Amino acid sequence: MSGNRYKVFSGSANRALAEEICQNLSLPLGDSTLGRFSDGEIYFQVNENVRGADVFVVQPTCHPVDSHLMELLLMIDAFKRASAARITAVMPYYGYARQDRKDKPRVPISAKVVADLLETAGANRALCLDLHAPQIQGYFNVPVDHIYASPVLLEYFARKSLPHLTVVAPDAGGVERARFFAKKVDAPLAIMDKRRVDIDVSEVLNVIGDVSGRTALVIDDIVDTAGTLVKTAEALLEQGAKQVFAVCTHAVLSGPAIERINESGLTELVVTNSVPLTPEAQKCDRIKVLSVAPLLARAIRSIHEEASVSTLFV
Repeated sequence: MSGNRYKVFSGSANRALAEEICQNLSLPLGDSTLGRFSDGEIYFQVNENVRGADVFVVQPTCHPVDSHLMELLLMIDAFKRASAARITAVMPYYGYARQDRKDKPRVPISAKVVADLLETAGANRALCLDLHAPQIQGYFNVPVDHIYASPVLLEYFARKSLPHLTVVAPDAGGVERARFFAKKVDAPLAIMDKRRVDIDVSEVLNVIGDVSGRTALVIDDIVDTAGTLVKTAEALLEQGAKQVFAVCTHAVLSGPAIERINESGLTELVVTNSVPLTPEAQKCDRIKVLSVAPLLARAIRSIHEEASVSTLFV
């Protein structure tokens, strides 16, 4: 594909991120029309020639998830029918990723359904950022490039030089992610023992590791209602932590999230612009947003040039 042109298009989910990616690639954002009929049906049209082009469609499937997912599927179908040589679904946030296994009777594996839909629509490959579960890559029968926001986040905390740092995994499932971060910043690891009571409700039972007198840094991939995050911060402060910082790649921040963060003992929550912040979240002075546009731009260029994407990993 390195000898052909490549183009970047955007849905409505995070156009600002797509525009920033294009600035990093020195490319104009692809020309298209995206609208709705009066009954809510999505309308999409490509306004430029993409025949034989290497097309990248930037669309995180964030709130409203179903609408943005449907947009992405229709966009992919349009590019397929316009004879694009290859179509890559660039999903900085992969919706339905938390439903990645059949952990209860009679429930769907929704992350697999989304992968099937993308392939059926015509996606030739996918580019994802910090998947909730890495095994989701196995749900695809096309290549998936899974990159991490850790280079951006590590650079930020390297500049902060937090004293007596302990990296904290919010649950057993996040241990691998937190251990990687702890190794890079040369800090000890602690683990939260928690139990999920309901869909968006969890109970923190214990802190495994020593955080007394230390700065705690909680590492997670998604912050949604912030209930778990706030309870984790409270438990760490009760165990003697001097201050609590948190890192979450995807700032979903739904429901009472901002209210909970403002009332919590969190010093700072660091997130990326993988999904756009709500107006309420933009006003929260405890939230720091870092851009992953340069990282995604490098990944897109590497994919187009058939170069290694692993060089982007820290």
